[in-house]
This record gives sequence, C-alpha cells and structure tokens, in this order.
Amino acid sequence: MNLNQVTISSTNVAKATEFYTTLGLRLIVDALPRYVRFECPDGEATFSIHHVEKMSDSHNVTLYFEDDNLDSTVKELQTKGIIFTSVPEDKSWKWREAHLNDLDGNKLILFKAGENRKNPPWRVES
Repeated sequence: MNLNQVTISSTNVAKATEFYTTLGLRLIVDALPRYVRFECPDGEATFSIHHVEKMSDSHNVTLYFEDDNLDSTVKELQTKGIIFTSVPEDKSWKWREAHLNDLDGNKLILFKAGENRKNPPWRVES
C-alpha cells in the first residue's frame, strides 16, 4: 500500500490554489471552483483541495512538506508574502521545522528530517 494523496477542504479553492502554487506545488488538475490537484515538486505524492461552503470547527489536519533547503525556502516564501507562525528551528525529535497556516486555517509544517524522517534513533525494529 502507498499513500496516493492528501485532500483538504477550502471555502475558496481559487485563492487556496494561488497559495499552494506559491509554496511550489505544481497544478495538475484544474476543476475550479470545486476541485484542484497538485504534484509535489519532489517525489510522487499528490495533494488536492475540494470546495466546501463552510469549514469544520475542528481543524485536525496538519500537512507536512519536506524540503532539503528548508531555511532558504522559508526565506524565499517570506519574500513572496507567505507568513510563518514559526521560523525554522531544530526540534527534539531531530527535525528542523517551520510552521504556517493556509488561508483556511489548515496547519502546515515545512521540515527537513533527512535520515531521521523514517529512521530516528528510537525507531522500533521489526
């Protein structure tokens, strides 16, 4: 089994499309105003957004996008008007992370984990 895509909701898919395009995702399906789908610039994962009239009261989704050049990517995105709730910092779980929200309040984490992404020192051996 392999993860195909993650889909989030948005009240304004067109504006959300601009936001995620600015982050560097490539638009591959355009069914505005109800649905769009992106490819990540690295790897095989895809990401989609579908239209809802009202966002749910519970924001339980956090999207993680890995970037080997995290610090420079964050600086570049800031020059494009992207606002971060926290700039890159090293975490105790050996990842470097920067946090932000999209226009609908979905939480995003841009991170660099390298080998620790799937193989941290405390990994459970099978």
